[in-house]
Amino acid sequence: MGKKVLLVEDSKDTRQMMKMLLSGYGYDVVEAIDGIEAVDQAVLEKPDLILMDIAMPIADGLFAVEVIRQHKNLKDIPIVAVTAYGDLYNEKAKEAGCDAIVQKPLNFEEFETVVGKFIS
Repeated sequence: MGKKVLLVEDSKDTRQMMKMLLSGYGYDVVEAIDGIEAVDQAVLEKPDLILMDIAMPIADGLFAVEVIRQHKNLKDIPIVAVTAYGDLYNEKAKEAGCDAIVQKPLNFEEFETVVGKFIS
C-alpha cells in the first residue's frame, strides 16, 4: 500500500487533475471538498500528507489546518497549502500551521518535488 495523501480542494476539475498527478506518483488519494470534510477525513484516514486548498466555502483551509493541528494524533502530519492567492496567504498559512505553500496554477515539477519532500 502506498503513502496516503488527503487532497482538500473544492474545485472538482482541479481536484481531479491533482488526484491524477498524485496517483501517477504512486500515492493513495483521499479527497475532501471543504474544511469540515478535511478535518473529518484527516481524523478517519490519518494520511501521510495533507494538501490543503486555502480558499473554500463552508470552512476554509486555514480553519481546517488550525483544527487538525489541535488533534494530538494529527499534529505531526505535514500540511501543504495550495493557493491561487500568492503572497497574500503565505504568512497566514504558516501561522495556521502549514509546512509549505504551493501556488496555483500548479507547476507540475515543483508540485512533485514538494510532495516528495514530505512523504518520500
